[in-house]
Amino acid sequence: MADVSSEVRIIGSEGPDGLTLRTSGLAAGDLPELCVAGLPPYLGQGWARVLAALARRLAASAQVPERVTLGAEVEISLTPAGDGVLTPGPPPGHAAEGWHRDVLLRLFPEART
Repeated sequence: MADVSSEVRIIGSEGPDGLTLRTSGLAAGDLPELCVAGLPPYLGQGWARVLAALARRLAASAQVPERVTLGAEVEISLTPAGDGVLTPGPPPGHAAEGWHRDVLLRLFPEART
């Protein structure tokens, strides 16, 4: 598998439903792109960091994992969303509401201040 980790970009756009962030460059290594939508704009910078970390793990993996653990104990599910895109989401059994913010606070505790 090609090392595309240095060639991946995070692209953002804001719409009526919130901020959408998407990777660009994973497909060059025959990997699915990552996309997260509906984010409050204030979570954008933190989630760009999360997508970058997920992209690095995906690029280093021999296969596309169903779940990725970041940091100490932050588990993220990767769900196919069509068109060769994976959507990060909460692990099974975790409430979806507030999940995006919870991930950032657990990965980046300094964001509490």
